[in-house]
Amino acid sequence: MSRTVTSANPVVPKRRCAVYTRKSTEEGLDQEFNSLDAQRDACEAYIASQKAESWLLVPDRYDDGGVSGGTLDRPALKRLLRDVEAGLIDIVCTYKIDRLSRSLMDFSRLVEAFEENGVTFVSVTQSFNTTTSMGRLTLNILLSFAQFEREVIGERIRDKFAASRRKGMWMGGRVPLGYRVENRKLLVQEDEAATVRMVFERFLSVGSATLLARALDSEGVTTRSGKPIDKRVIYKLLNNRVYVGDAVHKGTAHPGEHEAIIDRDIWDRVHTVLDKAPRRRAGHTRRQTPALLKGLIFAPNGKAMTPVHTRKRGKLYRYYTTTSVNRLGPETCSVRRVAAAQIESLVIDQLRAILRSPEVIVKTFVAARAEDATITEAEVRDALFCLDPLWEELFPAEQARIVQLLVERVDLTPDRASIRIRAEGIEALVREIGGQASLRRAA
Repeated sequence: MSRTVTSANPVVPKRRCAVYTRKSTEEGLDQEFNSLDAQRDACEAYIASQKAESWLLVPDRYDDGGVSGGTLDRPALKRLLRDVEAGLIDIVCTYKIDRLSRSLMDFSRLVEAFEENGVTFVSVTQSFNTTTSMGRLTLNILLSFAQFEREVIGERIRDKFAASRRKGMWMGGRVPLGYRVENRKLLVQEDEAATVRMVFERFLSVGSATLLARALDSEGVTTRSGKPIDKRVIYKLLNNRVYVGDAVHKGTAHPGEHEAIIDRDIWDRVHTVLDKAPRRRAGHTRRQTPALLKGLIFAPNGKAMTPVHTRKRGKLYRYYTTTSVNRLGPETCSVRRVAAAQIESLVIDQLRAILRSPEVIVKTFVAARAEDATITEAEVRDALFCLDPLWEELFPAEQARIVQLLVERVDLTPDRASIRIRAEGIEALVREIGGQASLRRAA
């Protein structure tokens, strides 16, 4: 006769418990016993009190320090969810529900993920779990208050930020070129400030961010991080009111605590230029382009030729015309007018050829040696040769200055142009280019 034996203490399966802790800021986390440790101790004590229910603490730690509860992008939380989906956890314990999330929508997603994997959520200080309808109701009520608290804190922080900006205080963020931060205050970084002033002043003279960016790139001028100062950076600099001593909050400028780098007069003049439409500014820049040969070019009859321009169908045409033709008629000269671009290009090509000729290099070296015994023929040659590739990168005003320095006179005939060079101008150019090269090497 067989008998069935029934155990008085049926075996209860172990329920694996994971503790999740979180702190919004990193303040105090370097202490030996911090907020995360306190949260974990409370959860471990609660799990130990449920030993009769076969609760068992898993050894893995899920701690997020210095992470907001308003986002689910948290390393430890992501690892916790992966373990939940892998079936390694039965219960998730937190000190309070807002440690898991302060967003009602995010928390709902987490609870759904827990329920899909048969996982229970427990808040050890708020005595409920999500396995009952009453627990879920209580959870939603508490979480609504947690989200309300988070929104109130956010409003308080924004109000404090706005009040601080109205007082002109620096409230953090990317430090503008020309400043450094000490004790939460903006102080002028003089070497960078000189670059900022130079950008403002040269934009006033050029009127084009594109041309200015091209020139700065050829000169090797960069931002703090070593990147080129392109057109986008120039516009950002020119529109940053920090440089005139303002603190801006949501489009409203307030007097700042920091020292201004740019005078208000220069700021106003720059923005008068910026207020013009880009096409109008570009047209103005082209019209202001100096005539390279003004005062240097002469017609076959010995009379000076003057630069003139006309516009047809929106296109600008430039010429040099003989002064006697303008006053006395076309029969007074065999060359009445010549296209400016054509004759300027011809003169520049001849200049390049002359500067690279051996006899000019030797003569320039001898003259330069008389003033500076340390200069070498190779340095003179390099200085003369380097002008060629850099020419197109120069501002029109700088091109005109160099032509005026090098060229004494251009005489036209119906079929050719004769150029007379200034020897002393070549020597001055060599000294100037050589000095700039020395500065670049020293830098």
